[in-house]
Amino acid sequence: MKKLMLLCLIVLSISGTNALAESAKAFAPESLPSLISAIRVEGPLDFCGEPLPLNNPDVRERLEKELLLILWNRPQVILWLKRSTRYFPYIEKTLAQNNMPQDLKYIAVVESALLDYAGSSQGAVGYWQFIKQTGLRYGLSIDKNIDERRNFFASTKAAVAYLQDLHDLFSSWTLAAAAYNVGEDRIQNEKNSQKVDNYYDFSLPKETERYILKIMAVKLIFSNPSRYGFHLLEEDYYQPLTFDRVKITLPGRTPLYLVAQASGTYFKQIKDLNPEIMGDQLPKGTHIIAVPKGSGESFHSLFAKLSKKWRQEYNMHIYIVKKGDSLSTIAEQFNVTLPSLMAWNDLRSDNFIRPGEKLIIYQ
Repeated sequence: MKKLMLLCLIVLSISGTNALAESAKAFAPESLPSLISAIRVEGPLDFCGEPLPLNNPDVRERLEKELLLILWNRPQVILWLKRSTRYFPYIEKTLAQNNMPQDLKYIAVVESALLDYAGSSQGAVGYWQFIKQTGLRYGLSIDKNIDERRNFFASTKAAVAYLQDLHDLFSSWTLAAAAYNVGEDRIQNEKNSQKVDNYYDFSLPKETERYILKIMAVKLIFSNPSRYGFHLLEEDYYQPLTFDRVKITLPGRTPLYLVAQASGTYFKQIKDLNPEIMGDQLPKGTHIIAVPKGSGESFHSLFAKLSKKWRQEYNMHIYIVKKGDSLSTIAEQFNVTLPSLMAWNDLRSDNFIRPGEKLIIYQ
């Protein structure tokens, strides 16, 4: 009996080993294109219709380097490809509406890996990695409550407008993209000092010298994933974003979970749909919020009931500022702390209040 059991265990062990071997074989390195073959790039190549000079040994070497570095991190590339179907349709549509080249969509991959929470040590944030100054210049709301650099749709429109302005300035999409990376002033200064106008002839910060070649490496992989060993099925790709939009006007700070409840969902999904909302509350004012698809029709009636109940529970009082009032005297009058009063009304210590102004107070 013991011999029979031992024999069964041996057979099962051999079968399991064979199954594992077959599974491993499918993912074995020899089943992937060699790195050497992957970097044997043939021309002609172009970025936004502007030729990439592969006959220049320095340019070819730089392109090969970017391809090798990207292909070394295959899981990252798989995630890039899978995310692309979630975000590229809107980028492509926005570029087409502005008669701009489709190659510009690869900038978002290089900048953020198509992640809203991406950030840099220089303070750049979001899908298109805007610094605060440039984001504000192109109409994005950026403060402690809302950061539209993390809103895919708003930041894409801003990025397209910025790239168009850069192209108008330099008459070259390659230089426009380089300026997107390092700033238009730096490119203009280098043009004046180096007396060149071809990106591939510039001496620039190393990150910027790599920038276009990195975008080109991404373009090559996305244009023919199977050549580089990425065989994704249609169902492997992530679905495009779908949602309804609702407009709400709030008299004071309101917890975000009320929006989730009125949408028939949970807090995390509202945060995922609206990554630009920085905290767990919405400040007073008018907001356009993305909610799960199909929930927009009933949202307003549900939200009105929930917010009314919440304000009653927290005894919300609207106080009209009188002549001679100060934040300190109002806080003392209602027996609340000054920091709370300021937080409820999005006020800073240097803000002045005027007679007739309305303040929210919770008791």
